[in-house]
Amino acid sequence: MPLENDRSAFRLMAVTAHPDDEAGGFGGALLKYREQGVTTNVICLTEGQAATHRGNAGSGAELAHLRRKEFAASCKILNVSQAEVLAYPDGALAEANFMRIVGDLVRRIRDFRPHVIVTFGTEGSVTTHPDHTMTSLFTTAAFHWAGRANRFASQLEKDGLSPWRTQKLYYSTASFTLPERPPVSLSPASAIIDIALHFERKIAAFHAHESQSPLFEIFGLMMRQRGTEEPYHLAANIHPSLMEMETDLFTGVSAG
Repeated sequence: MPLENDRSAFRLMAVTAHPDDEAGGFGGALLKYREQGVTTNVICLTEGQAATHRGNAGSGAELAHLRRKEFAASCKILNVSQAEVLAYPDGALAEANFMRIVGDLVRRIRDFRPHVIVTFGTEGSVTTHPDHTMTSLFTTAAFHWAGRANRFASQLEKDGLSPWRTQKLYYSTASFTLPERPPVSLSPASAIIDIALHFERKIAAFHAHESQSPLFEIFGLMMRQRGTEEPYHLAANIHPSLMEMETDLFTGVSAG
């Protein structure tokens, strides 16, 4: 039986900083659009080995291995089509080589050819984590440069890739802040995605990150504040336009 609102020709990429971000930040959208047939891809830049909460891991290497397994379990719950954890330094993305990371993301964008990309806002989300800010900056540059033949041209000459213009870039946002965190200025929501049918699975995916169980309480608080919606801010659009409120990240997106 064909899917209602079948979107099997479309692709969605999420770029995150740490294992568990895919569930906490983008789990509703990943579930919602995969159910509609969209091919989904999650790129996580770090293994999360600098986390405060370490489960039973006795070293950074053990924690990295554990968090990779938890990430895989979470992505299975979220029914993610493709998922990859890179090995950039957790807690130190601000000191990492900007062009190297952007080049890695450009390569993956040109290979996967997403129609829509979601990532954090440049403020670092409500947690104000600097890795989230840097992930936003890396992804924003990669979104724009992947479509330009004069950026990372060696990928085109040596690897047989082609420029790819992703049609829309969204930042996750929120309608609340966390008072115990540093001040944060969030992007205004321009898209509100109804995730009521996927809310419990989003929470289950976050709970797959058992090493981070001390965060479950604050995550639950955030989920109660956000409710059964995921808000996003449209940061870039292949088609110049005025900002309008949306209920669908694929509004105006064409297959191809």
